[in-house]
Amino acid sequence: MGEIDPAFIQDIEHRPKLTITETQQIPLVDLSSVSSLLDSLSDYNDSNIDQYALIAEIGDACQKWGFFQVINHGVPFEKIEKIDLAARKFFSLSMEEKRKVRRDEANPLGYYESEHTKNVRDWKEVFDCVVRDPAFFPVSPDDLRPKRLINQWPDYPPELREACQEYGREVEKLAFKLLELIALSLGVAADKLRVFFKENTNFMRLNHYPPCPSPHLALGVGRHKDSGALIINVGDIIQVWSNDKYESVEHRVMVNSDRDRLSIPFFFNPAHYVMVEPLEELVNEQNPAKYESYSWGKFVAARKKSNFKKLDVENVQISNFRVSK
Repeated sequence: MGEIDPAFIQDIEHRPKLTITETQQIPLVDLSSVSSLLDSLSDYNDSNIDQYALIAEIGDACQKWGFFQVINHGVPFEKIEKIDLAARKFFSLSMEEKRKVRRDEANPLGYYESEHTKNVRDWKEVFDCVVRDPAFFPVSPDDLRPKRLINQWPDYPPELREACQEYGREVEKLAFKLLELIALSLGVAADKLRVFFKENTNFMRLNHYPPCPSPHLALGVGRHKDSGALIINVGDIIQVWSNDKYESVEHRVMVNSDRDRLSIPFFFNPAHYVMVEPLEELVNEQNPAKYESYSWGKFVAARKKSNFKKLDVENVQISNFRVSK
């Protein structure tokens, strides 16, 4: 949650429409009262949702935007600063050093650089690590037995491991609070979605965008200023759970020809064995389920498989599970 995704960030090629939106326009939500609010909701039910302005505000942002920013989120600034500095030190290393912890098909955790072709397309390098170490999830859609995956940490900078672990724990706590608020905004119990994350597959990505000689050719989104807020993105799973009430929106990052850019998205993912489908409380005769049930482990394994080889079929999307009318 340097930028947070409560579910799974998606590739941007598959959607037919794109609206460019400046970050300053995205709704800003103040979470200063969130702890006391959640503590008071043990007997919450959907009949009194309107009296809670924060819940209504988040619901409105999820439904109309699919994005929102949060301030007074509780993630200590020193943790954000620490991981920012450590990440910049790592990405400043030689390619030879960074490739010592390069990810591969056997272990999708670690360093990866995209190929800088003449068409540019994707201009970045990344470092992936899981919050729960070791983590267990399938790496192939053809074999759903969970594999034990361990983070690969570079020798330098030595503080990168601690910085990622500390930041990851803080952001994960925030993610669970937001999960409860989103559940409440949908009119279901605050702890309704928590059970899916008992053995979560959360991971974090350090994205580094070097200066790009042809920024107009690279994938991106409008420029924005960092005001200290964290950006929350409604992901694919939330879209399915909400039965399309909330939409997972496509998004891009703008690269720059003069200076580099760093972002730290946190991917808030359920356990690999979770079957994803519209919540039963949101489905009825007038509003039937818009998606078939699908395996989260198989879904994410298929997506990760495409990171290492060109597949003969288009990358799997939640649209593949949409119920045809």
